[in-house]
Amino acid sequence: MIDITPSNGGVSNPNYPYATSAYPGGANGGGSAQGSRQDGVGGAASGSGPGGSVGAGGGVGGAGSNHEGGMSSPTHTRFGRDFHHSDHEDTFTVSFSGKQEGISFAGMTDTSDDIPGIGQYDDFHTIDWQRDIARDRMRHRYIVKKRQDSLWDLVKGAHDAWSGWVCVLLVGLFTGCVAGVIDIGASWMTDLKFGICPQAFWLNREQCCWSSNETSFDSGNCSQWYAWSEIFTSSREGFGAYVISYFFYIMWAMLFALLAASLVRMFAPYACGSGIPEIKTILSGFIIRSYLGKWTLIIKSVGIMLSVSAGLSLGKEGPMVHIASCIGNILSYLFPKYGRNEAKKREILSAAAAAGVSVAFGAPIGGVLFSLEEVSYYFPLKTLWRSFFCALIAAFILRSINPFGNEHSVLFYVEYNKPWIFFELVPFIGLGIIGGIIATVFIKANLWWCRFRKYSKLGQYPVTEVLIVTFITAVIAYPNPYTRMNTSELIYLLFSQCGISNQDPLCDYNRNFTDVNSAIEIAAAGPGVYKAVWLLILALAMKLIMTIFTFGMKVPCGLFIPSLALGAITGRVVGIAMEQLAYNYPKIWIFSGECSTGDDCITPGLYAMVGAAAVLGGVTRMTVSLVVIMFELTGGVRYIVPLMAAAMASKWVGDALGRQGIYDAHIALNGYPFLDSKDEFQHTTLAADVMQPKRNETLAVITQDSMTVDDIETLLKETEHNGYPVVVSKENQYLVGFVLRRDVNLALANARRMIDGITGQSLVIFTSAQPVQNLGPSPLKLKKILDMAPITVTDQTPMETVVDMFRKLGLRQTLVTHNGRLLGVITKKDVLRHVKQMDNEDPNTVLFN
Repeated sequence: MIDITPSNGGVSNPNYPYATSAYPGGANGGGSAQGSRQDGVGGAASGSGPGGSVGAGGGVGGAGSNHEGGMSSPTHTRFGRDFHHSDHEDTFTVSFSGKQEGISFAGMTDTSDDIPGIGQYDDFHTIDWQRDIARDRMRHRYIVKKRQDSLWDLVKGAHDAWSGWVCVLLVGLFTGCVAGVIDIGASWMTDLKFGICPQAFWLNREQCCWSSNETSFDSGNCSQWYAWSEIFTSSREGFGAYVISYFFYIMWAMLFALLAASLVRMFAPYACGSGIPEIKTILSGFIIRSYLGKWTLIIKSVGIMLSVSAGLSLGKEGPMVHIASCIGNILSYLFPKYGRNEAKKREILSAAAAAGVSVAFGAPIGGVLFSLEEVSYYFPLKTLWRSFFCALIAAFILRSINPFGNEHSVLFYVEYNKPWIFFELVPFIGLGIIGGIIATVFIKANLWWCRFRKYSKLGQYPVTEVLIVTFITAVIAYPNPYTRMNTSELIYLLFSQCGISNQDPLCDYNRNFTDVNSAIEIAAAGPGVYKAVWLLILALAMKLIMTIFTFGMKVPCGLFIPSLALGAITGRVVGIAMEQLAYNYPKIWIFSGECSTGDDCITPGLYAMVGAAAVLGGVTRMTVSLVVIMFELTGGVRYIVPLMAAAMASKWVGDALGRQGIYDAHIALNGYPFLDSKDEFQHTTLAADVMQPKRNETLAVITQDSMTVDDIETLLKETEHNGYPVVVSKENQYLVGFVLRRDVNLALANARRMIDGITGQSLVIFTSAQPVQNLGPSPLKLKKILDMAPITVTDQTPMETVVDMFRKLGLRQTLVTHNGRLLGVITKKDVLRHVKQMDNEDPNTVLFN
């Protein structure tokens, strides 16, 4: 079975020196019958190709799709000659309303925008990048021309010019506000597992203690804050108090997890997971209905607070990208320029993704680079500026809300003042290698578990799975103080430098702080440090195992914070080891005399920061954006070189041990139709090896002037293809053009309803030539729905070139010819399947239904 959809551009048939063409206007096809397929994939177009605009085919419906819809008038010409309707007065054009439409060219009103549903697409279909961009160009030309007519038209033109900036401004404002609410809510609910503030229950532990007059309190426990054991036993110490605290910790965790999983299951199934793999797929031109809707936004926002508060090994930073994209999608409908044009809407979604990372970490520049490097498929310079502006506004709003309650907008502010020693690049690169290994273990184990969940009965009980994982996590996490605390607090503790005020066992060094102004001396580690190291190693193993089982569950869950925690634990342990080496052997050559003065020359917190970057880089395969996010996250600008070294080492090790990062791996696991532009096609196959049908099979075609209405309806019933090449004749299969199945269905239905004399014996004509007069019924002219310029390749074209065309032009299909004669079709699904087949993977995992 082949899947065929139109594509614009290329060379028109030389037998027809000029012609108009009509672009498919609606959601190309709709639902499919059982067993049929919706080949709805697409990618970013590259602007315009040689000889005019090069199109990207729209998504199409499977067998039996016959939805009400239609075609728009042409929005631009690709044939070098404009002509008027009088040139072809007897032509017939199908519209949504069933009326005959005129032809509209540059400078005329885009009447197609008045047709309901124009420019919209069905679920799991691709967008037609070039058609949408062409429609926007025409709309813009029309507005520019009309600006001189009246003051009102001038105002409308100005509004159109600034609407993009206004839209990203609103996205930034709302994203910052939502992020502030999520941060405050998650902090309060996390502390609720440990106790409550009786005077004002809505305050978290830190805010509750702000009103206390005590000069110091242990770990945020002041007289104003009551632990659950205090409320029931009037004591914070002892076996009974420990058991009560343990019980309440597990009970609240289970309650939060149950609420999160239930809300996702009942109201917004798309609100689960990280969302970044789906956002990448959507930004490549794919449609996933409701994935960016209002219910997904609400449930994801509430659910991520509940999931984080449940103590699961996950973070809220990844889902913030999804939440921001939901906000961008919803607000884009306030501006028809974006809301009714899917290609333009993706400019707003790219900016929203940048704002999501900006508010997640307080890293606006890193957010822009993350959108550019990791999620966006099509990122013109205009989008870069708007993403920068959007991320700036979002970070400013979050800073104004000040959810962290400090003067820093970054998540983990550090105050290191020691330069790093050149030799330390060796352990930093070593941390990168370790990070790459940990990341590869995590990715492979998580994919194995997700695949098992997907194909076993476990997937039928998502809420039960969430509760079981939450219970096990809570039971294991509470006894270890480093797993009991909030993961963000743990990372901050691991990043921080030991000083006078730090009472954690990690800072149990044999130091005497006699002069607060003097430099911190290097010292031997006390028993508290060794105990803390063992607890951290246990925490590393526990968090790695629990994150494997947590990521992919049916609750909102991000991966940034758990990855940072894994790396920070590893880095802190290595840093302590290096510090003790410098203490015991200060004069060896590797320390270059830096450690012989007695000052603390090694900063374990810096190793934690480098390790965190190494694991996160190995998991996501980010490089540039990761380094920028890390130094924005911590304020450690002087440590860019160690971060770069670790990030590159981690990426190289990760790429050597496993080809894909976690997001690309989950895209492949879910079968999303995504052609990654970063991959290379290294095989030597030709177009003839991939095209459908094979050389000894028959290709379903429509002839230009010899098939009747009944013949075409029979062809539509007997085949499931989504489009058909139009050829000169059955014997002479030279290519004339290409038509969509959906457009043919609509044209035939409207012709029977609107035109007198059309019967099953009427000839269907796809040419401008007058048919020979006969005594039979009047012919039906459908040249207006014919794409006269489909992209073609020869059967000897290397597949490397074909794959590049699909990636960079966002094609849906290309027609294969030999000496001008039509041989077959290559669709995007064929390309995806071929790539998987050549990589020895299952080609049937590609999702189109």
